[in-house]
Amino acid sequence: MRFTEDSVSSPSRVENQTDALAPTRRRMNIADRKRQILDRAIQFFAKYGIDGQLRNLTKELGVTHTLLYHYFPTKDALIQEVYKEVFESRWKSEWEELLDDTKLSPEEKFNAFYLDYTNTVLTYDFVRILMFSGLSDHSISDRFFELLRSRLLPRLIRETRKYCNRPVEPDPTERELEFLMGLHGGIFYIGVRRWIYGQAIYAPSIPNPEQAIIRDRVQSYLHSAKTLFA
Repeated sequence: MRFTEDSVSSPSRVENQTDALAPTRRRMNIADRKRQILDRAIQFFAKYGIDGQLRNLTKELGVTHTLLYHYFPTKDALIQEVYKEVFESRWKSEWEELLDDTKLSPEEKFNAFYLDYTNTVLTYDFVRILMFSGLSDHSISDRFFELLRSRLLPRLIRETRKYCNRPVEPDPTERELEFLMGLHGGIFYIGVRRWIYGQAIYAPSIPNPEQAIIRDRVQSYLHSAKTLFA
């Protein structure tokens, strides 16, 4: 039997056919790879905490330590990027504008702010990373609470005083701040129940239960403030 080039393919020809059939792997650009690492790091820290070992993160990502350090030279650099993504990027300047709006009553402002705040921040990654940071080095929790103290709490105290028909000029007192944190912490606890304890809200039969809970707590806070600080 006589063999020709048509009846038997050469090795190079077989390889070319195989290459043509194999799917091409798209090489990630720098921005996409960094975005992928950051997204997975957020999931990783939310699940395992800030003290989670980076070697476990690289194992889940399927990348080397060298590649990780190329984008984030230190663990602290990675955590700072996580903070910017999970916390700073969700902070809305509209909240401050809402609380400064002279056309709305204090109760309208409290309800509108906390309804939007809850929908924005009480997510799995936000709540768990904040809690884990508080149990670890405080690097994230301290920065977030400073945002609250400097940009939100004074405005909420001012609106509380308006509701109580009191002067709005003096700085917030420690007693006022602690009383306000009772409201703020109670609303944040909705997220803690869900994402830390895995517990459902007790009022599943009520339409929009979180909205009803927030309105109840805001009303209770304002009415109590009028009594306490009269």
